[in-house]
Order: sequence, then C-alpha cells, then structure tokens
Amino acid sequence: MSKTKVGIVGYGTIGKRVADAVMLQDDMELIGVTAHSYNYRMISAQTKNIPMYRLLGAEDLNGLKIEGAFEDMLKKVDIIIDCSPKKGGAENKEKYYIPNKIKAIFQGGEKSKVADVSFTAQCNYDEAVGKDYIRVVSCNTTGLCRTLNAIKSKYGIEAVHATMIRRGADPWDIRHGPINAIIPELELPSHHGPDVQTVLHGMPIFTTALSVSTTLMHLHAITVDCKETPDVNEVIKLFEKTTRVRLVDNASAVRSTAEIMEFAKDLGRLRSDMPEIVVWKEAIGVTGKKLLYLQAIHQESDVVCENIDAIRAAMGFKDAKESIEKTNKALGIDYCKQCI
Repeated sequence: MSKTKVGIVGYGTIGKRVADAVMLQDDMELIGVTAHSYNYRMISAQTKNIPMYRLLGAEDLNGLKIEGAFEDMLKKVDIIIDCSPKKGGAENKEKYYIPNKIKAIFQGGEKSKVADVSFTAQCNYDEAVGKDYIRVVSCNTTGLCRTLNAIKSKYGIEAVHATMIRRGADPWDIRHGPINAIIPELELPSHHGPDVQTVLHGMPIFTTALSVSTTLMHLHAITVDCKETPDVNEVIKLFEKTTRVRLVDNASAVRSTAEIMEFAKDLGRLRSDMPEIVVWKEAIGVTGKKLLYLQAIHQESDVVCENIDAIRAAMGFKDAKESIEKTNKALGIDYCKQCI
C-alpha cells in the first residue's frame, strides 16, 4: 500500500510536532514543511533533513536549503496539515486548497465553518472519513471531549460546568503573559463550550476561563450532572481504560503540572510531551449525581495524535480503533499508563 504524502504549513508549536509524528508513521511520508523566515525552528528542520518550501512573501531565509516554492510542494502531496496562525488556514483554503483540489486539516484556531467536520478521534472519527476538510479542535476542547465522551457513555450527562485555568503562554513565548496577574475571560460562556458542541453534538456544557502566570499546562475544573449516579471507583476504572487519558495520584508524587511535565521527560517521550489528558485520582469526587474532577492539558501536544488520525480519516481509512492504536503505538501514547 502506498504511503500518504503529507505537507505541513507552519512549523511552529503544533506544526513541528506533527512533522515529527508523521515521520514516525509507517503509512505516511512527510513531503515537506513551509518556511517563512530564518529562525531556530527552520534550522532544526534542516538538521532533521526535512524538505522546506518557501512561502509567498517569505523573508530572507539566510542560506537555508529550499526545495522550491509552496506551490511546488502542493503538487507532491495528498493532504496538507495547516498549522498557520489564526485565520491563515481559512485564507489558504480559498487560495490554494480548493483550486488545487487538495485535502486539508486545520487547527482549533480556525472557525468551525472552515471544515466539513470538527474532530476528536475517539469521539467522532466516523464523521470525518473521506472528508476533504477536517478541523482538529483546540487543546482545551480536545481534553474536554476525551473525558466527557467517556462519562457520557457510562452515566449520561444532564449538564456540564467547566472552568479553564489557562497557561499564559507557551514555554518558548516571550511576547505574552501575564507575568503577575490572573486574567478572566470576559465572555460567557467561553468559546470552549460551544467548540465542544461541534464534536459532541448537543452536549449541555457551559464554560468559563481565565489565564494565569504559567507556561506548562492548562488545568480544568469540571462538574458534570450525570443522568445516572456515578461512583468514584467506577470513574477511576473508566478513565483507566479510556485511551489518551492518564491517571496520576499523590502517592506517586505527581501533585502539580510541573511534576507531570517532569514525569513526561523521565518517560523519554517524543519531545518530552504529555499528549494524554491527566486526571488526578484524589481530585475525582461525587455528590449525589454530580461528578467533579480536575484534569491537566499539555497544550503543545494533545492535538498532535488527533492530526495523525485525521489524516487517515480524510484519506478514507474507516477503522477508528485501528487508527488510534496505530498512532498511539508510534508515539508511545498510553505506554506505561499504569506504572504510577
């Protein structure tokens, strides 16, 4: 069987991780990534022998080896993963992908209307099979969808209230903050709830959000009104068997987002990432039919595996379970899941 030929637009936080992930798949071939300016990311791509293609309007690339123009890459690929800054994907769709009849996968910064379907693999893979345009939802939305989908399948859901405690910036980002503030998102609900509903259709969810002075992860405080009375031990077992969700506890000395990311480094993961959604056992509680839990989201990596599964779905691969397991194995996801 021939490999799917993949091109990546944007080699930033997500794009460079998706590039690494594509190169680990035995059914995909990375044709190249786009270069817009000379920077350490492009130097790393060149060091990895990743072909680079110049975007229109690219700045001085300072001697980087360039294979050709972006349009040259488009002639070689079966599908594009568009990791452009917000709104860039929608513009590229109209300018490049539709005229050239190229399938594309967009990221959560784009509006849902950019794609035929918004996507989280373990929730609605079947909806995306064969689609030309798929939108992988944001890191926060992905995290909510993974755990809420599991809860819905076991207990049913009457209502969800969730607060996103968001990192102020990614670790590399020197331009954003806050440094010494807590910033509430003054829009209710926050955009995360409506975004969840693009994947889990009809999910009765209301979200709020705030940004804090950290770079490592997001944290969600979630309250679910269940249709059936939940049990803490049952919920623990449910999350233990839910792919791309990892349980940690105080006994293993994983008490914070800092320790989660240190644990990811010690596991020797790709880029020292933690693509699973991390739930603390001690932070799962029940009162009546209300289920409460805390989960942490590694904003740089949880959507990477979703992009890989979205490629297979777009290219017509129909078996969601097989795709998810194949991706997980290649990326080391769920490996050593029960070791703590």
